[in-house]
Amino acid sequence: MKEGFRQAMAWLHTWAGLILGWLLFAIFLTGTLAYFKSETSRWMQPEIPVRSVSAETSLTVAQHYLEQHAAGASHWLIELPGARRQGLSVHWEAAAGKPGQHGEQLLDPLTGTEVHPRETLGGEFFYRFHFELQMPYPWGRWLASIAAMLMFVALISGIITHKKIFKDFFTFRPRKGRRSWLDGHYAVGVLVLPFHLMITYSSLVMFMMMVMPAGILAVYKDNAQTFYQEALPESGVWPAVGNPGQLLSLAPLLEQANRLGTGGRVAEVTVNHPGDANASVVMAFDGADRVVHDFGRTVTFDGVTGRQLDATPERSLPVAIAGSFFGLHMGHFASPVLRWLYFLCGLAGTAMIGTGMVIWVGKRQLKHAQSAGMPLELRLVDVLNIASMSGLMLAVATYFWANRLLPVAMAGRSDWEVNGFFIVWGLSLLHAMLRRGRAAWVEQLALAALLFGAVPLLNALTTPYHLGMSLAQSDGAMAGFDLACLASGLFFAWSAWKIRRSGRTQAVSTKRPRSMVLEQEAN
Repeated sequence: MKEGFRQAMAWLHTWAGLILGWLLFAIFLTGTLAYFKSETSRWMQPEIPVRSVSAETSLTVAQHYLEQHAAGASHWLIELPGARRQGLSVHWEAAAGKPGQHGEQLLDPLTGTEVHPRETLGGEFFYRFHFELQMPYPWGRWLASIAAMLMFVALISGIITHKKIFKDFFTFRPRKGRRSWLDGHYAVGVLVLPFHLMITYSSLVMFMMMVMPAGILAVYKDNAQTFYQEALPESGVWPAVGNPGQLLSLAPLLEQANRLGTGGRVAEVTVNHPGDANASVVMAFDGADRVVHDFGRTVTFDGVTGRQLDATPERSLPVAIAGSFFGLHMGHFASPVLRWLYFLCGLAGTAMIGTGMVIWVGKRQLKHAQSAGMPLELRLVDVLNIASMSGLMLAVATYFWANRLLPVAMAGRSDWEVNGFFIVWGLSLLHAMLRRGRAAWVEQLALAALLFGAVPLLNALTTPYHLGMSLAQSDGAMAGFDLACLASGLFFAWSAWKIRRSGRTQAVSTKRPRSMVLEQEAN
């Protein structure tokens, strides 16, 4: 009975991972890339100047601009430049009954002049695709949530199935064909297993109000908006009284907020009802999120008197727990070292999914090694594996190339960057259908190696911000992006070479009796 239960869990692990495995690979990869979405956006908008200025100077520049261009707005949002975000971004929202008072602008944080970088979604595309899948709301989020649930089932059933899971983690047998793939699958699965469980479960928590609304509907009936107002009350927002008031200079308030010792730095400043006697200023520190607020990391002031206000709503325990899971999933709090650790763990999760898909095909291909052809369903999975993995790499590289090759003044260029991503991804599927499995892998990985490896050269030919300049200016985002692409190109070149070489070895081994081949695979 015990063995029967483990076999049932093995079946569940296999099929839970296979059903949406291709989608999970894309979700994990794009989510991993999203950990550096600010750096990606920086590279894709090289026109944004790199300035070494204080936060107080930037805030003064932003306030002066907004007082000139958005004095009648109801809200201002100022995103201050930092180590990961070079530009000074200002946003304003229309006051009631005043159409046209809505907009956003990127500014030079030193001079306050308007900066007009090329139109692009930058790293935001990977972040949005990660949970919306470029589908209309809410269908993409529903599909991503279903995929996350299957991933969670696959993780739990995998833990139950592998009774020697920790022993297998310390066992890796190179150059053993399918055995090496299986060892690699175990290794990357166990190495960051806590991360896999956390990232999958937290994604379900983040969308629990969408996928499990029964409790909300039972209590609030058709007035679900009341629930969100009670669960996530706005911090530091009072209605305007209609009497004019002089907004204080924001720079001294920033200095006062920093002295309060809440940790981190002020990253965003929100001004509610500027010019009104009831104006308020909310300063949010690094890691404070606009979806599930980390209320302990915001400071609120009266915008007219400068008096600190006790405007932090009391958090309920469920909201605090949900906010913690949200923070863990997004990694907003992460230092550069921890962000790289998140990134490497994300790559391990992506590799775990990919190796699982390859193992499924390889195990069944072995049974048909002497057959004239491959069964249709097996060929279909093989094609989908190639397109969803190596094809996705090609699509990502194309997205970066499109950013540099499309005319800067082109109308709708950000849409065409995304279109290029999906066009090449679709072409990779067609290529995988026309070419045999191993040849398709090699050709697509070799092309991905060329595209990624040539990104630094492309950047040097199309912009003045080549690798030598970015290193000399200590522009970590630009230099790091070029170097990461170069490293990716070398990895894909090595992968293509290994697959091509293993194909030759397999061609020689097929001349021997099949029993000898099976014995070698088992060892």
